[in-house]
This record gives sequence, C-alpha cells and structure tokens, in this order.
Amino acid sequence: MKFIIVGRNIDVTPGLREAVESKIGKLERYFTAETEVHVTLSVEKDRQKIEVTIPVKGNIIRSEQVSSDMYVSIDLVEEIIERQLKKYKSKIVDRHQNGSFFTEAYMDHNYMDEEEIKIVRSKKFDIKPMYPEDACIQMELLGHNFFVFHNAETDQVNVVYKRKGDTYGLIEPEQ
Repeated sequence: MKFIIVGRNIDVTPGLREAVESKIGKLERYFTAETEVHVTLSVEKDRQKIEVTIPVKGNIIRSEQVSSDMYVSIDLVEEIIERQLKKYKSKIVDRHQNGSFFTEAYMDHNYMDEEEIKIVRSKKFDIKPMYPEDACIQMELLGHNFFVFHNAETDQVNVVYKRKGDTYGLIEPEQ
C-alpha cells in the first residue's frame, strides 16, 4: 500500500507516520501493493482527527475518527475500515471490476454478513424544480436531515443536508 499522509494544523512527525503506516498497514492483506491510502491528520482545539480514504475503482472506502489522542484515533479508524471491508465485501468487490485492487486472500475469503442491509421502506414523490435555499426550507418543514430535489438553477437532481452547527450542505453530481 502506498501512503499519502497530510497534516492540517499538525506536523506529521516520524512517530505519527510510523503509527499510521503500521496500524493501517495491517489492512494491506486486503489490498494490492499499488493501492493508495490517503490519510489526513488534523487538530482542532482538543480534537485529534484522522480521515482515511482508499479509492478503489468505482467505490471509496472511507472512515474518519475523532478523539482527544491522535494514536487512539488511528487505532479506531483501522478497526472501522476493517469492519467495513468484511461487512460489505460482497457489495464493494465485483471480481470483474474491482478485483485488481484486492488481494486473492481477501477475494477468496467468505465473510459472513453480520448485518445485511435491508431496505424496510420505500417512498415515491414528485421532484419539483426549486432552488437550494427553498429545498432547505422544505427539509426543515418535513423534519428531515436531508432532502432530494430538482435544482432549478442547474436542471439536475441534488441533495441538501443538515450539517453540525445548524448549517447546510449541497450535493451535486459532477459535470
């Protein structure tokens, strides 16, 4: 695995680099040697945050963890990613599309689905053209934390969502 480690408001010391590479390096049994692992370490006040992104064809394996100690965050993020890999193997690995990113041992191992994803409810609704600000108001009126709408400005389907601190986010498809 190839590590790309970046620090925000923190110097990536040799000790931190070694901790990241050894802990997340345990995941190399799942990936080929060419797989890139993007790691961002950041500090905000007493929050030590690590974000790990592993792009594989057609999918992104990602986790972020926050704690008061960066080394604890590193431990937690490795456990989460390993759990994701085992849990969603059948969903993220298509032998014909993504097989080149994963090792044979991982591809051949049959992990049990601990908690299979089950859709228990389905909704249909009209998507009316509206502006993102109007979509945020509609989302608030419905009491939801996200809202799918047809963006009147871009003529595309978008999603607005509620973020921490009573702010909003907008998800748009790439052009």
